Amino acid sequence: MLRMLKANPVEIRLFAVLVAITIGLSLATDTFLTLGNITSLLNNNAVNLIWAVGLLVVLIAGGIDISFAVAASVVQYLTAQVFAELGGNWTLGLIVAGTLGIGLGLINAALIHGFRVISIVITIATFNVFFGLLMFLTRGRNIYDLPDWWRARIFIFEYQSASGTWSELNLAFAVMVACVIATALLISFTSTGRQLYAFGDNPEGARRAGVNVALMHAIAYGWMGMMAGIGGLMQVNIAKEVVPNALYGRELEVLAAVVLGGARLGGGRGTVIGCILGVMFVAITQNGLNLLGVSPFAFQMIIGATILVAISTSNLKLDLRSLRQRRLPEPEKRNA
Repeated sequence: MLRMLKANPVEIRLFAVLVAITIGLSLATDTFLTLGNITSLLNNNAVNLIWAVGLLVVLIAGGIDISFAVAASVVQYLTAQVFAELGGNWTLGLIVAGTLGIGLGLINAALIHGFRVISIVITIATFNVFFGLLMFLTRGRNIYDLPDWWRARIFIFEYQSASGTWSELNLAFAVMVACVIATALLISFTSTGRQLYAFGDNPEGARRAGVNVALMHAIAYGWMGMMAGIGGLMQVNIAKEVVPNALYGRELEVLAAVVLGGARLGGGRGTVIGCILGVMFVAITQNGLNLLGVSPFAFQMIIGATILVAISTSNLKLDLRSLRQRRLPEPEKRNA
């Protein structure tokens, strides 16, 4: 037990905070701890969690991606154009959306690796390029004429209470579970995952050990792109329309959740469990504020403060680590 606490201190603390918030909200409002509200929380945040596990891989590899929400919008529009001509089904839809997303992610990877520029600068640039092109080419018009399979409501769980209220989990939840499991397998049970952690923690050391830097960039941003595309596909199923600017701004909410869950902005650290807890913390906080009638601007302040604290503590840990290494005698440095 003590070993687990030492290995996952951030996740344990966050779980304890989540339990406390859940108890507080269940006492403050009658509607929070109900099956209907819980299933609604899971449905509404399934897309965010799909994106979050993609972003987790990028952060583990020492990068950051600000463009994924806009990339998801681009995938939505391109996928709608493809299936307006070809018809299709869910299997084909996931393949097309995932492939398009991987393509956009590889653009980020190629630019970051090719120009040797820090990832936040490149992804801010591609964020603006993707969004500008999308709005220019679509002229901001929505797409309502979608294939029946894409708009159809598919539920994996349904329940009607004695009072007549419905609780349900939709297809997006099932796809989210699959994406979470796939990401956990990638980063925890493959040599590629171990290389991603090593590369994020010490890029130069990993390169000297034989890790392919270009491949690490391609895998991290390609995975993020695939999750962006799949998440965008599921968002359309929920909204029943393609809106070019609907996902604009969602990236900071997801980033806050992932870093809150323990992913280090300096790279080399992060877990899927922490990622799930971070997304649920953000979701429960937003839901609780809505139920209590608090202004939505309070939620934006919390997101901003979360990112600020995460960046500050991440830099502090890195500075303390560097200071410790400088103070160690040479034999101890080699053994540290």
